[in-house]
Amino acid sequence: MSISTFLLSLFAMFGLFQGTAPAYKNLTPAQFSSAVRERGAVLLDVRRPDEFAAGHLPGAVNIDVTSPDFARRVAALDKTKSTYVYCRSGARSATAASQLTKAGFGQVSNLLGGVLDWPEKLVR
Repeated sequence: MSISTFLLSLFAMFGLFQGTAPAYKNLTPAQFSSAVRERGAVLLDVRRPDEFAAGHLPGAVNIDVTSPDFARRVAALDKTKSTYVYCRSGARSATAASQLTKAGFGQVSNLLGGVLDWPEKLVR
């Protein structure tokens, strides 16, 4: 057995090549719609303010994930409540969901497909 084969076997044995699953949940629009109705849940729109103003989910709080003060602003949220995050397509919200879990938020869910795939009416 060559040294490279041995090392590859060793890495595989200890799971060093396995990707880590995100600490947050990815939800389909139907799952997300049902989940956000939970009492006390926080609904977080992480798009830019102009995108939020053009239409957002009812009851959403807008904190732009690309803003320099994103971490400070989300720190004011209750980390013990279920937090549901969305954006336009699901990419920025996945980034935000990852940041939230790293900041100690226990129950974070991301809307797959974002508002582009949202079947319900948005509010202004």
